[in-house]
Amino acid sequence: MSVETDVTKRSESGWWEMVKIVLQALAIAMVVRIFFYQPFNIPSGSMKDTLLIGDYLFVSKLSYGYSRYSFPFGPNVFEGRIFSGQPERGDVVVFKLPRDNSTDYIKRVIGLPGDEIQVRGGVVFLNGKELPRKPAGFYVPPTNGGPVRRVKKYEETLPSGKTYTVLDAEPNGFFDNVGPYKVPAGHFFMMGDNRDNSTDSRATWDVGYVPYENLVGRAEIIFFSAAVDDDASFRWYTPWTWPFDVRWDRIFKLVY
Repeated sequence: MSVETDVTKRSESGWWEMVKIVLQALAIAMVVRIFFYQPFNIPSGSMKDTLLIGDYLFVSKLSYGYSRYSFPFGPNVFEGRIFSGQPERGDVVVFKLPRDNSTDYIKRVIGLPGDEIQVRGGVVFLNGKELPRKPAGFYVPPTNGGPVRRVKKYEETLPSGKTYTVLDAEPNGFFDNVGPYKVPAGHFFMMGDNRDNSTDSRATWDVGYVPYENLVGRAEIIFFSAAVDDDASFRWYTPWTWPFDVRWDRIFKLVY
């Protein structure tokens, strides 16, 4: 065997080893995405300021087990959920919109099966009892060159003691006096933290009660965030601006 032939064979072997490593890495990434953690990005402001437009987060599929909607294209291979776990009030959840079973929404669980929800003057009542809320400062959205706007923030507390912040942009918004809603068995009542700018379970004609089967997973952690709604919008094709456009303080922030 000539030296040249031996070098050629070793070169081909090296390329094949590299291809196998890449294929193995892709297979592992696919398994993780399908069964464990799926990445999502936030396209709207309905969860401000818990989640902002331009946030990228991981959603745990293990939290509630698996339904047909846990997998790409929602194959109808089984009914209900397997390895199921129950959501808790306050969880931030990705789910399939019930009216089309394909669009991904992300909201906070406020009502469990059997709960009664009502909103009066922007204050949420759960089973007849007010969810306490206290002022928590202001959220100042990007100005886009216009006047500065300050949106009132409140810290809302669930019966479990879990707290989170919500926005109240309008004193008498469209959804500030609605209900009561009685959550049916096997369903959940979802609300966005940006209470006056969220289409959620209060909009019975659009979202309504969310079936347990439609839950995809619980939002866990923000792994990347970039400004996309102001004058410094992040652009992949201008890498020289990345250090200024990335929201460094939000990377690896847990979702509560």
